[in-house]
Amino acid sequence: MTKPDLGRLGVWTWLEAYTHRDCIALAQRLEQQGYGALWVPEAFGRDPFVLLTSLSRETTKLKLATGIANIYARDAMAMNAARLSLQEISSGRLVLGLGVSHAEIVTPMRHHDYGKPVATMRRYVEAMNGASYGAPRPAQPVPVILAALREKMLGLAAEIADGAHPYFVTPEHTARARAILGPDKLLAPEQKVLLVKDASEARRLARNAMTLYLGLQNYRNNLLWLGFTESDFEHGGSDRLVDAIVAWGDETAIRKRIEAHWANGADHVCIQPLRPDGEAGFDAKALAALAPAG
Repeated sequence: MTKPDLGRLGVWTWLEAYTHRDCIALAQRLEQQGYGALWVPEAFGRDPFVLLTSLSRETTKLKLATGIANIYARDAMAMNAARLSLQEISSGRLVLGLGVSHAEIVTPMRHHDYGKPVATMRRYVEAMNGASYGAPRPAQPVPVILAALREKMLGLAAEIADGAHPYFVTPEHTARARAILGPDKLLAPEQKVLLVKDASEARRLARNAMTLYLGLQNYRNNLLWLGFTESDFEHGGSDRLVDAIVAWGDETAIRKRIEAHWANGADHVCIQPLRPDGEAGFDAKALAALAPAG
């Protein structure tokens, strides 16, 4: 399978604060603005396949990506059925991002035993690819992208998937990921952006957005791998860490960060436009300012 073409810029965002009609309006706006893909997560809200199916009926060319679908949310056969069904309905626009999520979420909330991430993902993808499916298969295969942070999962993505979707990362991580993936796999990192110029306010808002992730060991381990220290996690994150994870400032400063990911090997950058009022959701002003067609 050739490397999937998602365009150079997409949008990753939480949509739980919005109505279904608002979600449709966003997808249509992103398509008009020239973004290549909309990435939606799976955590505590809507089923991503139901949501993306509905959005596929209201758009024509926007790629629809799970960032990520949790492998503990459905068995491999159900995941295979979901991906093939949505691929058919969307006329080939699905990108299936898969992830192992986090032990801090999977065990207490989903009541599953959290297995060793790499071995569990390998077994899951093999089972998914071998699952029975009785309906007509879509003409185009579905790109499978793994949520991957460090060497072993990135190596697995290079071996059994079409690419990797690293989250909560820096351009330096993108360079490491590209070296492990090789040139022929899709690399689509997420980048938080915040259209706020004042350093104190931007860092306050960024720390609020980072709180959940700094409590998850997978992300902390990755940051340690990148050269941060335990002291960088204190008090909501050091300025050094906050500035590395969240690109804040004016449009020029944010574009420079996006370009750094591209320069380090990213094919597609998924921006997450944090709201300047600190509320959950996306910043429409930032989306307009950074739009490829703008």
